[in-house]
Amino acid sequence: MKPMSIRHLLPCVLATAALGTSTLSAAADLEAVKQRGTLRVAVANEIPYGYMDMSGQAKGVGPEVAQQIAKALGIQKIEWVPTSFSALIPGLQADRFDVVAAEMAILPQRCQQVLFSEPNTSYGEGLMVAAGNPKGLHRYEDFKQDGLKVAIMAGADQLDILQKLGVKPDAMVTIANNADAISTVTTGRADAYAATSLTVGQLIDKSKKVDAAADFKDPVVNGQPVRSWGGFTFANNTEALRDAFNQELARFKQTDAWKQIVTDHGFSPEDREQSFATTTQALCAAS
Repeated sequence: MKPMSIRHLLPCVLATAALGTSTLSAAADLEAVKQRGTLRVAVANEIPYGYMDMSGQAKGVGPEVAQQIAKALGIQKIEWVPTSFSALIPGLQADRFDVVAAEMAILPQRCQQVLFSEPNTSYGEGLMVAAGNPKGLHRYEDFKQDGLKVAIMAGADQLDILQKLGVKPDAMVTIANNADAISTVTTGRADAYAATSLTVGQLIDKSKKVDAAADFKDPVVNGQPVRSWGGFTFANNTEALRDAFNQELARFKQTDAWKQIVTDHGFSPEDREQSFATTTQALCAAS
């Protein structure tokens, strides 16, 4: 056999070295967190997914499950980092936190930017309208009509859903967070707020001036009713931390404690069952 020349050998050596460096980096991310003794976890102040209560305690299905996983990993302290939803992915990329506990929907375009755990939850869509639903709104497609406007939160996946349904950009009003949704609808800046059914349910409990749209019709995209699967989110090159989370998440989802957490935060039996129905690999590969 003809010996390989140095010119041909060098790329192989470099590739092997790069692979070794990548593996070491992935292994180091989990050890770095353990050595630090603190897991930095971001929340987007969205009830019931992840938020800080009035006493400064982290609440919601994401943080409460994350606390159990951190304990199982031997990490005793969590530093909670509240931020806006649209700042979650940039914050991970800038190393401002280690994990996002916001039940962010696992979508192909996001999978290109960050790593996701396996699904923790599943949830459907909803629509918040002015009390009495004076304009008779029952589905996202209604906003294809001229003169109607729908509010969405910056960075949320309702933008992608509405775009796929053919709703024009000038019919959408972007708000910074869920806290602005009620005033946006009650002042007439938008006719409704598009969000998950759980978010809508939480918002209408805060004001008698808004309702959940009755007889809401789930949006259908590419022939399939829209349903989201939410997971924990990690920066690229932190595979070891993500994999450790996945291992403990799989165990915890088999317990009554996990079932109690998701039930307490309004997830239905169907939502719980659907959380096991697919994988992150399939969701990231979806068209």
